[in-house]
Amino acid sequence: MTVEAEVSELFRAERGRIVATLIRLTGDWDLAEECVQDAFARALECWPREGVPQRPGAWLTTTARNRALDRLRRSSVEAAKLREVVATPDDSPGVEDDGIGDDLLRLVFTCCHPALTLEARVALTLRTVAGLTTPEIARAFLVPEATMAKRLVRARQKIRNARIPYRVPPAHLLPERTGGVLGVLYLLFNEGYAAGGGADLSRRDLCVEAIRLARTLVASMPDEPEAVGLLALALLQDSRRDARFDHAGDLVPLDEQDRSRWDGAQVEEGVALLDSALRRGRPGPYQVQAAIAACHATAARARDTDWPQIALLYGELVKLVPSPVVRLNRAVAVAMADGPAAGLALVDDLADEVTGHLLPATRADFLRRLGRGAEALAAYERARALAPTDAERRHLTRLIGALGG
Repeated sequence: MTVEAEVSELFRAERGRIVATLIRLTGDWDLAEECVQDAFARALECWPREGVPQRPGAWLTTTARNRALDRLRRSSVEAAKLREVVATPDDSPGVEDDGIGDDLLRLVFTCCHPALTLEARVALTLRTVAGLTTPEIARAFLVPEATMAKRLVRARQKIRNARIPYRVPPAHLLPERTGGVLGVLYLLFNEGYAAGGGADLSRRDLCVEAIRLARTLVASMPDEPEAVGLLALALLQDSRRDARFDHAGDLVPLDEQDRSRWDGAQVEEGVALLDSALRRGRPGPYQVQAAIAACHATAARARDTDWPQIALLYGELVKLVPSPVVRLNRAVAVAMADGPAAGLALVDDLADEVTGHLLPATRADFLRRLGRGAEALAAYERARALAPTDAERRHLTRLIGALGG
């Protein structure tokens, strides 16, 4: 591996943790991000000559910390903070692996403070924890880059002006805060699993980051079943990543995937985590979704999938999360269990509630299976016009071609 490739890999794996450490030390989000960026740039200059350090994460953390010291020395108004940073030894928890996870968890909880809007929480987490650029986040939210930049600035100002503490909240506040953190991690994983737009249908790096953060949360809150359920769900969904696309990068439907390419270790871990969560007797939406994913992941062949059980689980999920998208997914499960006519009746009830390409694509599939080719073709055409990614448009184009369109 080249030095450039190793630095790039470290940037993805370590950046969020080092930023979290610098924010803890300095209390300045912008300074932390700038100094961490400088540290990685310094690594690209030094390591080709001097070699990669034995502990590259610690080298980067120390370099970023020293850069912060240099910056703070130039500002007399930061004298007190400077004394605090100077008093922090280099072998502080921010440098050692055991403490970095705690710093990162503090950062996640800070980004997800209930004083911020949900959109601001997700955007700030994507920027600060996952390291996405402002243009990338803007594309995910389908807003102009300038708009997203302003939202990020406002979110940080809110944290500073409201003096939102940089910490994991005390035990009595965890219940009201954990749901928000889980929601942000869920959205982060979904944005990686099915990208919101553009040429890529998935962002593997976002899935990895969401799973890593979910592991950190579970390690800190092992008795919270919904945290365990979310980690199980992410692992089970992510286990299919290598089979979701063909060699040309086109989408492969679930029932056509080569299941030998699924990650068996992730499936096994996800099922075990789900079982441990369910044994606590406090089911929630993430556990139910993980149970649905487990039905798919444990079926040896597509025709072995227990669709009646999945339909029942979606019926429970609708009670917990009565959103149009969940009801649309339930319609798919009902169609697989009881036939396309039953699914079509449920889909038609959602005509005024679901926007985007998923509803016409689902309706087209039911119509095709019912032998109503002309109606199916029109629905597929509408879905293609609304599809947000190139891969999905290509997939719908193939279905249209199969119908003679």
